[in-house]
Amino acid sequence: MSDEAPVGFRLWPPVAVGLPLVVGWLVTLLADDPVSLGSWRVPVGWVLVAFFAGWNGWALWLFHRHSTGLLPGRPTYSMIESGPYRLSRNPLYLGLLVLHAGLALLAPSFWALVLLPVAALLLLWGAILPEERFLRAKFGATYDDYTRRVRRWV
Repeated sequence: MSDEAPVGFRLWPPVAVGLPLVVGWLVTLLADDPVSLGSWRVPVGWVLVAFFAGWNGWALWLFHRHSTGLLPGRPTYSMIESGPYRLSRNPLYLGLLVLHAGLALLAPSFWALVLLPVAALLLLWGAILPEERFLRAKFGATYDDYTRRVRRWV
């Protein structure tokens, strides 16, 4: 496999997470929510958004530090196994799901929260499985060893 070959995503990760979030918001706007999420949702929502910013910022900083491509179409030069990558093979995707939950709470949209598992499944199908095939082909046994040590999510 060429160093320049990109991951062949089926669905770009922000779309995989954003689409169920937007659909949930639209259902809330058109049909309302069946339950009130209560006032607890605001501080919890902000904590989740802050967690996303710190967690994903850390992961993105590691991409920069290792001089490897982050965006689709950019070459991948190294496999990162430090920082949040010690806890999750997909910290950026995990962070996007945390952001989805935080924004759904802040909106508020019960339906956007209900659709969070759909976002996770779309990420798995659209980005994670193709990325895992790509990394296994590029890094071989090193990636296989990493998958035995670190879980896909947490």
